Amino acid sequence: VQLQASGGGLVHAGGSLRLSCAASGRTFIDYTEGWFRQAPGKEREFVAAVNSAFNWSGGSTYYADSVKGRFTISRDNAKNTVYLQMNSLKPEDTAVYYCAAAQAIGAKNIHEYQFWGQGTQVTVSS
Repeated sequence: VQLQASGGGLVHAGGSLRLSCAASGRTFIDYTEGWFRQAPGKEREFVAAVNSAFNWSGGSTYYADSVKGRFTISRDNAKNTVYLQMNSLKPEDTAVYYCAAAQAIGAKNIHEYQFWGQGTQVTVSS
């Protein structure tokens, strides 16, 4: 089972990036899929997550306050892929971004996630 994150890079403040996380080895359509990030010297923090569309949550999404209105998470179950569209990027968004999958509905805590990707670097210059 593997989660492969991609799409990171260097962008100027105000720019956009789209991260992708492709799963292989199994399907995660019944899992919550999320994105976390970790800046140098800081703990890994929750960014966004999308619930499975195949439970009572109906595929609802939720975000950290710091990214609301700028980031959008989505999933394509046919491609077994989750995306994070990041707009209006700020230097404080600079971090390694990780995708992850959790069985729990509404999972926001790192410890709720069972599967993790390897991370992709996002650098926002001022």
